Amino acid sequence: MFRIVIAMSLAALLCACKTPQEPDVLSADIAVYGGTSAGVVAAIQAAKEGKSVVLLAPETHLGAMSSSGLGFTDSGKTRTIGGLAREFYHRIWKEYQKPEQWKFERRSQFSAGGQGTRSIDDEHELMWIFEPHVATRVFEDWVREYPQIILVRGEYLNRESGVEKVGGRIKSITTLNNLKVCAKVFIDATFEGDLMAASGCKYAVGRESNSQYGEDFNGYRATLEHNGHHFKKDVDAHKIKGDRNSGLLKYVSDETPLPIGTGDDRIQAYCYRMCLTDEPSNMIEIGKPENYNPEDYELYIRYAETEPDFFPLIVSTMPNRKTDCNNKGAFSIDFIGENYAYPEADYAQRAKIAKAHKDYQLGLLYFWKTDKRVPAHVREKIAKFGLPKDEFLQSENWPFYLYVREARRMLGSYVMTQRNCQNTADTPKSVGMGSYSLDSHNASRYEDDCGFVQNEGDTQVRLKEPYKISYGAIIPRKADCENLLVPVACSATHIAYGSIRMEPVFMILGQSAAVAAAMASTSNSAVQDVDYGKLSSKLIADGQILENPRK
Repeated sequence: MFRIVIAMSLAALLCACKTPQEPDVLSADIAVYGGTSAGVVAAIQAAKEGKSVVLLAPETHLGAMSSSGLGFTDSGKTRTIGGLAREFYHRIWKEYQKPEQWKFERRSQFSAGGQGTRSIDDEHELMWIFEPHVATRVFEDWVREYPQIILVRGEYLNRESGVEKVGGRIKSITTLNNLKVCAKVFIDATFEGDLMAASGCKYAVGRESNSQYGEDFNGYRATLEHNGHHFKKDVDAHKIKGDRNSGLLKYVSDETPLPIGTGDDRIQAYCYRMCLTDEPSNMIEIGKPENYNPEDYELYIRYAETEPDFFPLIVSTMPNRKTDCNNKGAFSIDFIGENYAYPEADYAQRAKIAKAHKDYQLGLLYFWKTDKRVPAHVREKIAKFGLPKDEFLQSENWPFYLYVREARRMLGSYVMTQRNCQNTADTPKSVGMGSYSLDSHNASRYEDDCGFVQNEGDTQVRLKEPYKISYGAIIPRKADCENLLVPVACSATHIAYGSIRMEPVFMILGQSAAVAAAMASTSNSAVQDVDYGKLSSKLIADGQILENPRK
């Protein structure tokens, strides 16, 4: 509280002294843009390095997906998670040691398993599954421990003219509310890569062709190979079954399918990771949304006719009788094809896209619960759930953030590819490990040559071993910018990013970015010129895992 009061008083003083045209100014050694889990960890690590830090959190709530419903951690091989990422999951464990955290069930009753690990690892004092408000508390309390972090919420970068560069370096960034932040080194920790793009760095949106980087699973994927979320039986794509002149059902694209492996500008689908509950005393019933139209979900009925016993939602159990819900099957909560404009959209357009996703998902839940054409077992199970009263109090008990699985991806000093993830290519200058499957959700839904509907883009390829992530993947090319690090919208192909894009990895890369930023700040050098030997030694000393810890 004292730190925040000082920052507010300083801002008030600056306002009193400036003319109406002049911006408020904050200065620090390191500026972090983005309140994601990577952004929070980067700010904390920079503070631990003795640097002054401005953390600009446009999202207002810290932690992004880790505090917005994605509590069933995509952990991969947990032995590869070290440093501050591991400390986060230790702090989660400590929170759940408190009896008052178990309001709707006893700790001994919670036995859900994690993704390849125990949900509660008492041996190592780690917990991988948690409620959103607990993660929020951990992030907030953690930042408060470091008074040299000036936390500024709700300030969005002016993407048109808010980046001032001198030579190859960012001198300052300015927000839409005319707050100017000066720093020696900047870290873009946003999912969208807004600061990276506005700084003139090269980047990609969409899917590369397989031929570009010698990959197998990139580009257009009109194949059922490694696709676990497709229509397994024939489903007519048209408004009137059998009548190809009646038009396509809603959410079926009229675009012509491309050859397999062809590059395009499509991105994998988004959704909200819904936190629901079946605890009656903590439940808000899911009512009929505004503008609800059951015809929007006609394709689901066609789908259910072919697979009537299938339950179309992943329901992962979290403490206190809550869930982390994710997409499952050919027609579920992924809003396929409705996010293509998001990466380059302005803030207002992004808000509209996010609202459309929310409306789609709430409408689908209501449809599943009430429409008599829905199989009875689906209606009955969905009817047991509602929104939790004690989560997301500022957003009508709905998750704060849309799950932006992929947006812009920097074309940095090194591009991570499928071969790096599969360990068939050497990866230089490791700053952390990844281990999750090559994981892309569907990117489009189309009509095949026979008039049936099919999804494309979903790719699930397991990896045999963890892999290194290169320092070059989180720094731009030197010609683009010399004092910027990008741990989230990092340099990777579409399919490689499908593995890298997990919350523990973002925290790992956020910490490594901050150590490099601190070194560059101290020596006044370009981030590309940071001594990797010194960087890796410092990372290892801080608990980062840079090599596969085989067991």
